[in-house]
Amino acid sequence: MLCAAVKKEYGQHFLRDPNILEVIGRLAELGPDDVVLEIGPGQGVLTRYLAERVASVHAVEIDRALEPALSGLPANVDLVFGDALRVELPQDATKLVANLPYNVATPLVVESLDGLPNIRLWCVMVQREVAERFFAQPGTKEYGAVSVLVQLAAERTGSHAVSRTVFRPPPNVDSALVAFRRVNLPADYRRVKEIVTAAFSHRRKTLPNSLALAGITTREGAEDALAAIGRAPQTRAEALAPQEFVALTEALK
Repeated sequence: MLCAAVKKEYGQHFLRDPNILEVIGRLAELGPDDVVLEIGPGQGVLTRYLAERVASVHAVEIDRALEPALSGLPANVDLVFGDALRVELPQDATKLVANLPYNVATPLVVESLDGLPNIRLWCVMVQREVAERFFAQPGTKEYGAVSVLVQLAAERTGSHAVSRTVFRPPPNVDSALVAFRRVNLPADYRRVKEIVTAAFSHRRKTLPNSLALAGITTREGAEDALAAIGRAPQTRAEALAPQEFVALTEALK
């Protein structure tokens, strides 16, 4: 396989251990009818594995220097070079399976929750702390906006700790695979997303102050909405469970 120099600005850590592929395949519940979106195929190790097991693969790679390493991919792979946060991603994808670049993993997952409505299952390799953040519980230091948004859109189906030695070069942080399946989004998910983002934008402030600073409502309006869901005006964002944000959004109407 041709090798390309690793670019730190892209958060590149290429898979080098084929044994991890079987774990990914199991957690991703791959089937012959799946249309998989892979972001950051790197040198194509996972891409080729997926292509043998699913109907088609959409691979999006930002680094043009990897084009030689990605030559000769199977016919059912559609390779696009570009920034996955900027290019139009395929709407027919039913699963997102990827060793996500660490520097963009969180925004890619969050934007896919409502931006790619046909995806029904995610299986992503991310930093272990990011995986923990996805399904963190209220009141913990890991709990934040991404925790709320992921848990409103999906339920975790599996996880697997990953050794640093499966990558080239080895990262300086621990990694994990995490898989989760879509559930029905709240009816007003985009508005909920706006309120959740605003609520956690000032973690040390109370919710009324955070929402007022973001222009969502007045401080008094936020206090009234909190009272309507049985919460005190001194409540901070990390105290609310995901479904309470849905109720808060309704109360703010």
